[in-house]
Amino acid sequence: MGELSGPSDGAAEPADAVNHIVAQWRRERPDLDVSYMQTMGRIAVLTRQLARRSDEVFGRHGITQGEFDVLTTLRRAGSPYTLMPSELAESLMMSRAGMTSRLDRLEKAGYIERALDAADRRSFRVSLTDQGRVLADAALADVAAEMNSLVARLETADREVFERSLRTLIDASN
Repeated sequence: MGELSGPSDGAAEPADAVNHIVAQWRRERPDLDVSYMQTMGRIAVLTRQLARRSDEVFGRHGITQGEFDVLTTLRRAGSPYTLMPSELAESLMMSRAGMTSRLDRLEKAGYIERALDAADRRSFRVSLTDQGRVLADAALADVAAEMNSLVARLETADREVFERSLRTLIDASN
């Protein structure tokens, strides 16, 4: 696709899909500032790529991203690795109905147990089984290795700037 001019230091930036799209919009709508697409388009591309890589890791463990999230939320809660379904749903920013279907699958697989709450017999608590804890630890170790191998490609200073920049964008979008 050739080269597009890139950063303001005059260095050429290799063309990619985002640059191609931006160039097309600049040609078609030169009156609009579409420079945001450079950042937001790459965030979207990166998000899809990271999800694909994570899904591959989860697939090797026989679980989905959502199931991983439940298992690791229970795991990081600390011993006895138990939470109320409402606490899980809140932590994962999801509906209680969506949480119920995940819990059903994980319970059927033997990774969690549900038991009535001794303090309030109208509700129950969700706990990791030993098998669930082993799975959570193994899947987390593999995901961490995969993602750290990507992040390691950034110089420490670049990583710090990137993290600060992402926090700034997240704060601004709220």
